[in-house]
Amino acid sequence: MKNLILVFCLLSFATAAFSQNYNTNYNTNNNTRYQNGYVKPTTGTYVEGHYKTTSNNTNTDNYSTRGNTNTYTSEPGYRARDYSNDASNYGSGQTIQTGSRGGQYYINSNGNKTYVPKQR
Repeated sequence: MKNLILVFCLLSFATAAFSQNYNTNYNTNNNTRYQNGYVKPTTGTYVEGHYKTTSNNTNTDNYSTRGNTNTYTSEPGYRARDYSNDASNYGSGQTIQTGSRGGQYYINSNGNKTYVPKQR
């Protein structure tokens, strides 16, 4: 009986620890705003209205950043974190430029800025 209780306690602890690590947002920005739906001028596609984190100097606290989860849709983030190893894969072969407010981008084939996670 003691063994059964011990096994149950260990399984409960392991499940709780895994769940906590799996669902934790690293540091999601609590300042959000609603972005109204709009039509992208370059492609003519409609983007549905959605909640987004307010702009700041980093992407580590955005809903769309890998490791974070959007609290409104429960969708996991997909973009690389600033200064991560994965960030160096964005815009490979392009000249990365830094804007006046610190954002990094390259000029795509259409002549438009394509922003990338910050690289060292």
